[in-house]
Amino acid sequence: MYRLGIDLGGTNIAVAVVDEEYKIVGRAKVKTEAHRPAEQICDSIAFAAKEAVKAANLTIDDIASAGIGTPGSVIPSEGIVTYANNFTGFNNLPLCAMLKERLGIDIYIDNDANAAAYGEYLAGAGVGTKDFIAVTLGTGVGGGIIVDGKMLLGCNFAGGELGHIVLHMDGEPCTCGRRGCFEAYASATALIRQTERAMAENKDSIMWKLVEKSGGKVSGRTAWDGMRKGDKAATEVVDNYCRYLAEGVCNIMNIFQPDLLCIGGGISAEKDNLIVPVNKIVRENIYTKNTETKDRICVAKLGNDAGIIGAAFLDKLYK
Repeated sequence: MYRLGIDLGGTNIAVAVVDEEYKIVGRAKVKTEAHRPAEQICDSIAFAAKEAVKAANLTIDDIASAGIGTPGSVIPSEGIVTYANNFTGFNNLPLCAMLKERLGIDIYIDNDANAAAYGEYLAGAGVGTKDFIAVTLGTGVGGGIIVDGKMLLGCNFAGGELGHIVLHMDGEPCTCGRRGCFEAYASATALIRQTERAMAENKDSIMWKLVEKSGGKVSGRTAWDGMRKGDKAATEVVDNYCRYLAEGVCNIMNIFQPDLLCIGGGISAEKDNLIVPVNKIVRENIYTKNTETKDRICVAKLGNDAGIIGAAFLDKLYK
């Protein structure tokens, strides 16, 4: 049996055919062009889906179902995107029905962060766990919470918005309208902002040369690369960032006490440079520090495929 996993992003629509062992056997990708009407975006999703099926040397008759991970607020039981601020016309959009009309197979849907968490739970870092949380560090901070094998959605189907717990009252402004959110301190966007501030205050920092060599743009890697070269300002940025991340993770661990929490997104590519200091800080501050027996924070394993694999198997959650 094969399933289609669809990852709807603001830049690209990535689709893959996934087998029963969670292996990807065919892929396709097209540009999203998110400014377009919802009908046109839906056409592009269907086109990419058919291309992925062709790449797997299959036909649509070989596909049992498809799942889509989408930005925004979703009602999985109704197949509706209630709101996605970066997409035109994604207001109470019956996306599952629209895709079923184009593909002729059953379609399931969830928020993209939930889909990525489910992918890691099924085939990545979360294999063998019962209660599992994934935190994704990107433009924002996304999250997915799995309790006893089921996705925690909440009464408004918006459970898992981990980026919007507050670390610092009246702190940095957040895109959600509050101030001091975890996202405003621990997202890749926040790290870039912190790096730029440090550079402005330290004109002799090696980070200036690193940015010049990389095309003049500060990235989420700039401070890490500077740290590796022994730059004091860069090291301070990294140390502070790890503290912000650890404080947010510690809050999440205190509330949910999961078997495991994994950290994904581009910054997770730093692996031990990120996870080792975060684990240390969490061990020292978590409420259950006197009963802790092992580290329960790790790097996500599936990378960009997590959302695709999780989406492909949403029928297991919502059928």
